[in-house]
Amino acid sequence: MKPSQETIMDFYQNLGKLFYAIAAADNRVENAEFNALKETVKNKWTKVDPVDDDFHTDAAYQIETVFDWLNNEGFSDSKTCYEEFLDFKKEHPSLFTKTIKHLILKTAGKIASSVSGLNKSELMLVAKLNIELKKTK
Repeated sequence: MKPSQETIMDFYQNLGKLFYAIAAADNRVENAEFNALKETVKNKWTKVDPVDDDFHTDAAYQIETVFDWLNNEGFSDSKTCYEEFLDFKKEHPSLFTKTIKHLILKTAGKIASSVSGLNKSELMLVAKLNIELKKTK
């Protein structure tokens, strides 16, 4: 069964939380991290699914919107963002195909390495994510 538009929107919003968690794992979010995310959303995520949001833009831009909102609000609890992503993943395992998992890891790695290479906090979270995405259901 194909997921609803609402579920797809939730998927992208939860990816925004995940990628924010990666960037904020060291308790600071650099412009380079957000720029790496924006580039990847534009060049990769918008090609994944042709679903539009309520404003008739590609739903993948919800990733950026949520990331930016969390950053502008000064949300500092990356663990909560990561856990919310995992909860969503557990509720909707069919959305996490091999291709999507690969793109998630590629995006997370790009964000984490965008500022002077990977730091320990971000590297640990990316490794943890890699293990989580290898799990089935």
